[in-house]
Amino acid sequence: MASRRDFLRNAALGGLAAMQAGGAFSSLGDLLPGNSRPPSPTSPGTPPSPSVPTIPGSDDTGQILIDYAAGVPSAASIKRAGYRGVIRYMSEPRASWMIGKPMRASEVADMKSQGLAIVSCYQFGKDVTSDWRAGYNGGTRHAAIGERLHREAGGPANAVIYAAIDSNPSSSELELVAGYIRGWQDTIGAARTGVYANYPTIEFLRGRGLGRYFWMHNWGSGGRVHPAAHIHQFEIDRLTVDGVGIDRNRILKPSYGQW
Repeated sequence: MASRRDFLRNAALGGLAAMQAGGAFSSLGDLLPGNSRPPSPTSPGTPPSPSVPTIPGSDDTGQILIDYAAGVPSAASIKRAGYRGVIRYMSEPRASWMIGKPMRASEVADMKSQGLAIVSCYQFGKDVTSDWRAGYNGGTRHAAIGERLHREAGGPANAVIYAAIDSNPSSSELELVAGYIRGWQDTIGAARTGVYANYPTIEFLRGRGLGRYFWMHNWGSGGRVHPAAHIHQFEIDRLTVDGVGIDRNRILKPSYGQW
């Protein structure tokens, strides 16, 4: 069975035409590895919500965030590479190589010293142990863990946390996904609940009134970028910062859960 990494390697060409139509990219070079300079913002996007923290006076649309788990690059190196900030795990490591999980207060201080944005996310399981497979009860349990680690790292009490649906769920599995996200909303509040998912899952959840922020991945998305997505993960494991493998994510709206 193909993985999301296989989909991401093939998605750049398939999704380019649709994204050009929306004005997000000027050329294929915007999607290729090594091009870390963000394009100029082309759309004002959605106004920031007063219920979540934002960086004063910022409109980061078009800029790049990175996520990582195998280590912790320095904030100075991240800024030098041209990235706007990071998406960081507020979850325990699933495997011994995940030495970058969870984010710690010392890393937050380093990021803030360089003026970098931080976005919080939660993921522990993967594949057959995916977090969402535990349904509503799993959602409440994981939300409590994510909230605790987020606060211990210094995250604001009203900041968004993205719950990961790092899968391509079948239509029969989407009810479990809905229950999982409902558990998050009932624990940290709907206004703070973000979801990392593919296009069909985002569409399904929006139809149920679940999730307020969306970070989209390409696996199962058919080369499309959902218009409701706040962040789009367009590349996985092709570049490094300080020797740590990174994924790259483009900011699509001014308010994307940053703090």
